[in-house]
Amino acid sequence: MLFPKKKIDSCNYNSYVSPVKSILEYCPELKSRGDRPLKLTFKDQLNALLYFHLYEHESGRELIQELSENEFARQCIAPDGGISRSSFSEAINNRGLEQLQFIFKELVKKAGSILPNEFSELGELIAIDGSLIDACLSMYWADYRKGSKKAKGHFGFSINQGIPTHVYLTDGNGAERPFVSTILSPGQTGVMDRGYQCHDDFDLLQEEGKSFVCRIKELTTRTVLEKYHTSDDDFVFYDAKVLLGTHGVNQTKNPVRVVEYEVDDKKYYVATDRFDLSAHQVAEVYKLRWSIESFFKWWKKSLKVYHLIARSEYGLMVQMLAGLISYLLMAIYCHEEYGEKVTIKRIRELRTDIFNELCAGENSPSARKKVSKTKRNKKKKRKRSYAKT
Repeated sequence: MLFPKKKIDSCNYNSYVSPVKSILEYCPELKSRGDRPLKLTFKDQLNALLYFHLYEHESGRELIQELSENEFARQCIAPDGGISRSSFSEAINNRGLEQLQFIFKELVKKAGSILPNEFSELGELIAIDGSLIDACLSMYWADYRKGSKKAKGHFGFSINQGIPTHVYLTDGNGAERPFVSTILSPGQTGVMDRGYQCHDDFDLLQEEGKSFVCRIKELTTRTVLEKYHTSDDDFVFYDAKVLLGTHGVNQTKNPVRVVEYEVDDKKYYVATDRFDLSAHQVAEVYKLRWSIESFFKWWKKSLKVYHLIARSEYGLMVQMLAGLISYLLMAIYCHEEYGEKVTIKRIRELRTDIFNELCAGENSPSARKKVSKTKRNKKKKRKRSYAKT
């Protein structure tokens, strides 16, 4: 188990959570705010959240029931003495955020050192996008529209290694562009859809030593400084160094490159400061942006992150970070065990392997002996109770 407690053991579960163990040794300590000790320590909280995502629970109520009725969960995931739904809810909505942020950042580094670096010839590519999260009307902070509440997650996603690297949370109307510079580090290339087009931001990123490949609107004004050769029979039909925008209004101070191409009768207009790439490579980089959409699909469907177990902004961020940590653990596990990217098929195999190990343990001679002893004690207790009556 992540934090071995009692008799039940699973090599597969240990292997799955092992990357977190060394990080916990220097993780900031979660302390009680009063004199009473915590009913649910941070380790217990993390254990429960990882279990919630691994087994795709539908709600916090289902998780609490599982922690009290499932032998594996009760023995190895739940805290000693169990945990009530109210205590769990209080912990999720008020505690553990600092520790989860620390573990997420450290696990991103660890995954980065383990997972293969694809597309290295294109540089370090970070897809940036936002995703709406359905909220309930009681989540007053999640402003979106009248009669509708939504939050928004803002993500950075490493295209090279297929893992999330950053997450920020706002209400559903939160602007996405301000997070670009925060997500990117010098030398990285942000890959973005046209909602991120901002000429001032393009200048700022270049000044900070950060690059971008961003789809732009077809009718964007441009002043051509130099036009590059393209073939008539090529899917790339335009390549030029330009200044974007209208002079004196919103024109870029620094030249950018615009590459235009057509795929399946659909035209794309992409701006970038990457003059070191060929036009075909620029088109390929933008195509790779789809990896973050695939991640969102997994995030929404497979990890059940949007089955809310928290209502506060704090609690939702706790749940999101736990989901991202689970995804990183799955990515590392699938790579080390199968040499593959994370898939729901492999995660289901992991759950089956854990179940089979536990069944084997329960059918071992020592386990059968323990069960027989328990049955004898219960039988004696019933006889004594019957004798008294």
